[in-house]
Amino acid sequence: MSVSPYLFFNGNCREAMDFYAYVFGGEPMIMDASGLPAEFAASDDQKTQVMHSQLSVGDTTLMASDSIFEESPAMAGCSVQLNYPSAAEAKGYYDKLSAGGEISMPWAPTFWCAGFGVFSDKFGTRWMVGCDELPA
Repeated sequence: MSVSPYLFFNGNCREAMDFYAYVFGGEPMIMDASGLPAEFAASDDQKTQVMHSQLSVGDTTLMASDSIFEESPAMAGCSVQLNYPSAAEAKGYYDKLSAGGEISMPWAPTFWCAGFGVFSDKFGTRWMVGCDELPA
């Protein structure tokens, strides 16, 4: 069994997944809504939106789509947690992902690890980034 985060966006999923591919590497698989069956009757505007996408990130898959038929509220009560072996590696991802976003806990050593930070990226996705390295 595996658990994969599934993120929803309001029309900018393609941009978000391209950004995540830049940060994590790889190539996102993106299917737009033009392939929806006729019974779903996507409008011309909706046909360019993302029906489903996914990107391999480490040992898991990050999945996402646009909220094609209704606006999706911003994620609340949930964050995507990233954990790396070293503080240096984690800090690199923290810096890339948080660029243009809103920092709620700046990167700093904590009592449980050598570095940890929390933020919402420029797309509104909430992230927590930390490491296995113990504090000095």
